[in-house]
Amino acid sequence: MMIGFAVMVVLHRNPVASALSLVVSFLGLAALFALLDAYFIAVIQVLVYAGAVMVLFLFIIMLLDLKAEERRKWNPLAMIGGLLVTAGFAGLLVKVLNQFPVGDRSFPPISASSNLTDDVHNVGTTLFTSYNLPFQVVGVLVLVATIGVVVLSKRELK
Repeated sequence: MMIGFAVMVVLHRNPVASALSLVVSFLGLAALFALLDAYFIAVIQVLVYAGAVMVLFLFIIMLLDLKAEERRKWNPLAMIGGLLVTAGFAGLLVKVLNQFPVGDRSFPPISASSNLTDDVHNVGTTLFTSYNLPFQVVGVLVLVATIGVVVLSKRELK
């Protein structure tokens, strides 16, 4: 599902449809994190990327009033070159993955004694002790960006 919607991000001519396809791709990534028992990262993925960042992207796309891109004629030489580069990349990827012996081993099972609240508590403690200043700076930057977007989108009355 993620790969399909990632391809749709690139192939869509409408920027709003591309952004919404990216949201679905982010939700698929969050589902993969949840399947790996990384629930905190999955929730953060949904809240931060699929929520806040994509709302900002959609707001900017709507603010810029982008139109759908016109269809162009296919260039056969460019298509052949693109397919050759894609095939070369896929071949190189397969070669590298076949030479990676650690990839054949399975991960050790997660112990049943690990508690989700301990992970969240440790992340929160680290964030608000060791990284308090950068956390506050990011908050101020987001506030300034929000105010800037509101000021820029304000239309003058004639």
